[in-house]
Amino acid sequence: MSLYGVLRTGVSGMNAQSNRLSTIADNIANAGTTGYKRAWTDFSSLILESGKNNYNSGAVVTNVRYSVSQQGALNYTTSPTDLAIQGRGFFAVTDATGNPFLSRAGAFVIDGNTGNLVNSSGYTLMGYDISNGPKSVELNGFGNLEPINLSNMNLQAKASTEGVFTANLPSTNDVVTGPLPSSNNANAETSVKSSMIAYDKLGNEVVLDIYMTKTSESPASWEMAVYDQAGAAADGGFPYADAAIGTQTLEFDEDGNLTSGDMLSIDIPGGETLELDVSSMTQLATDYTPINVAVNGSAPSVVSDIAIEGDGTVYAVYENGAKLPAFRIPLADVSSPDSLQPMPGNVFATTTDSGAVQMGFPTEGGYGGVISGALEQSNVDMATELTDMIIAQRDYTANSKSFQTGNELLDVLMNLKR
Repeated sequence: MSLYGVLRTGVSGMNAQSNRLSTIADNIANAGTTGYKRAWTDFSSLILESGKNNYNSGAVVTNVRYSVSQQGALNYTTSPTDLAIQGRGFFAVTDATGNPFLSRAGAFVIDGNTGNLVNSSGYTLMGYDISNGPKSVELNGFGNLEPINLSNMNLQAKASTEGVFTANLPSTNDVVTGPLPSSNNANAETSVKSSMIAYDKLGNEVVLDIYMTKTSESPASWEMAVYDQAGAAADGGFPYADAAIGTQTLEFDEDGNLTSGDMLSIDIPGGETLELDVSSMTQLATDYTPINVAVNGSAPSVVSDIAIEGDGTVYAVYENGAKLPAFRIPLADVSSPDSLQPMPGNVFATTTDSGAVQMGFPTEGGYGGVISGALEQSNVDMATELTDMIIAQRDYTANSKSFQTGNELLDVLMNLKR
């Protein structure tokens, strides 16, 4: 046995326990840090070759590991930009120079200088701009991601392009025999009438007069004719200044279900073509009953709030009540999350052991969901850390005793020559 080996073994043991205490100290210090992932120390022995009659003591080495894949508890807040991930995935964020990282720290706020959503460490949340239509995710990288920023959404007008109109048409109504509304005749007759609002390209309201007229009893059929209310006669009716901007014939079976004419195309003056879904219209023996009427589009207004759905869609909420999709937040993942490299600011960088980044959308393909108004807490258990601290302290003391004993034996040897 080498007494010098005993000294080296004792030193390696103290170093190992010192590393363990360092991870415990970090864990305790960050017990309240949003999205922090617990560090822990893995011990591994180094054994030297020994003979039958003597033993050469080796050493112990440590590897610091991180419980990145372990979900932390959720804490609910009142801010819609506080985001937590329930399940698998990470937010894609960038630092001030544009370098991408992964993070579970979702305490985002609007930066006053840039308008971007940034977390408490200054990292910017990235997403896909969907204000002009849906975007597909780039599966193996951060391509086409942009800082989530709603400042450009202010005072934007959105022309109406799609909507839904569902109602029951009374089967007891008589068939109209006079001029139909589609003729724009001053003497035109109708069964029922409704009005609804759409928007042109500049965000002006366009009030649509919708006439529904029973034209046949068996098989039952109705005519839908749509006019721009601005062109109505002085009494608010026919004739209008311009022809109908949309017409459709609805046909119903004997059970009162629509069999033909499920889509009505309306050319909005100064706007786009509005595709109005009327596929759920019915004709039953009851009064005219509008059930669901909705049209997209909006007038110019100031963004007053942000709403974020579980699938990662970020909406700009306007003062006039309109709600338009602006961005969609993707989630990133790697094959081995516990092998990610922690970086300052509670973010992670990929390594060769973690694998390359894979991207997906929340709630799709096994990825977790995004919860607005919540934060993921650290996954540190304080009782466990304090227990481990006591054990590390005891083991450090024991290693120091073996070092001290080896040193005393060396003193004995040194004193033999006296």
